[in-house]
Amino acid sequence: MNYERVFVFMENKMCALILAGGEGTRMKSNRPKVLAEVLFKPLIHWVTDAVKNAGIDDICVVTGSKREFVEEYLKTLPYPVETVFQPERLGTGHAVMMAKSFLEAHKGQKIIILGGDAPFISSDVIKAAFEAGKDTACTVITAEVDEPKGYGRIVRDKDGISLKAIAEEKEADDETKKIKEINSGAYCFDADTLTESLGKLTKSAKTGEYYLTDTIEIIKNSGKSVIAYKAENSDVVLGANDRVQLAQLNEKARMKVLEMHMRNGVSIPCTDGVIIGTDVKIGANTVILPATVIRGKSIIGSFCEIGPAALIDGRIIEDGINTK
Repeated sequence: MNYERVFVFMENKMCALILAGGEGTRMKSNRPKVLAEVLFKPLIHWVTDAVKNAGIDDICVVTGSKREFVEEYLKTLPYPVETVFQPERLGTGHAVMMAKSFLEAHKGQKIIILGGDAPFISSDVIKAAFEAGKDTACTVITAEVDEPKGYGRIVRDKDGISLKAIAEEKEADDETKKIKEINSGAYCFDADTLTESLGKLTKSAKTGEYYLTDTIEIIKNSGKSVIAYKAENSDVVLGANDRVQLAQLNEKARMKVLEMHMRNGVSIPCTDGVIIGTDVKIGANTVILPATVIRGKSIIGSFCEIGPAALIDGRIIEDGINTK
């Protein structure tokens, strides 16, 4: 372990703001999008866990439409989470403005800002972005993707580190559109610098919204540095706007979990229909057969045979048990 790096991270205390005000209309749900589930776990829970696992204790979530659902769910988490309400959908900049008191309570700190519907942001990426930008006013977390269409392109300065601009799809020229490095929508700011720049934000003449990305230009114009940190795994940008995309997230997460268990000595000879939740623990030399679903805080011992077509929900199964 790099103890020096851990010390630096802990010494420079950090807080987190998670934007979760989206309605998720295309989900065709009566609940906010951030409560849609990937592997039986709401999107917002994936994000708060990543923040907490990065060593950040002070977390604030900006809620919006049907906020009571999100607020009630957050109360069930094993750690405290503050909430603030965005009464109108006036853009990402406006959402952050609603957390003014939270920002002021964390003067002198770094603040990570994340989308509540992007479940694959990791604690490692959060810590690495902090480390990369500990001496800068803002760090934009980026990723390189094969199909960048629709995303803001990252234009770097000649030094290859500093951010020159985020070119939105509609404004980018043909050469800029060839860039495959994109804005993930996650940022690490100096809380004081962010508070100051929010006071200078103006509404978009076209949409009437305040955009958080506009603070980057404000910060650069003030003479402070802004850098781009590229995450090694492009999954950090993934989210879901409808049920089809949600299914794609579930499949990606499902295979990651199955591969993790297999590398730890669990045998899954055929992965068809096998779904294992993120909190499940399985001992080595256990066999999981097709169409088996294991969820909750289930604990399965070693040398077991589970399935086929079994449902294990929050159970403890001792070593050597065959569920046939």
